[in-house]
Amino acid sequence: MKTIQVSAAIIIKENKILATQRGYGEFKNGWEFPGGKIEEGETAEQALIREINEELNVSIEIKSKLKIVEYNYPGFHLTMHCFLCIITSGTLTLKEHKSARWLCKEELDVVNWLPADREVISELANISKEL
Repeated sequence: MKTIQVSAAIIIKENKILATQRGYGEFKNGWEFPGGKIEEGETAEQALIREINEELNVSIEIKSKLKIVEYNYPGFHLTMHCFLCIITSGTLTLKEHKSARWLCKEELDVVNWLPADREVISELANISKEL
């Protein structure tokens, strides 16, 4: 089975977490933490900074690694490196996503998360209110 390595940003602002809705591909309309594929020669952190800039037009600062999710989708295995982040500059602009929502921890179950991203939700209950 093919393995895909990605990085995901759990972006926190004013005690809320950014959720983005995919606007393309096999998982169109599913909700996810933004990020993308790690290219050859990149670290997970470098890929995340690049992907967030490309997809959302903002710069982020990675505060810490939250966890690594290993998830088997029907056609591939996903390894997702998840990082707690804050926006340091730029105006959030959706370039590839259909929608975005800022959710407090108690609201995280109101969107239809993609399966691998659901694995992160339980961890978020344990993080401090503000980075």
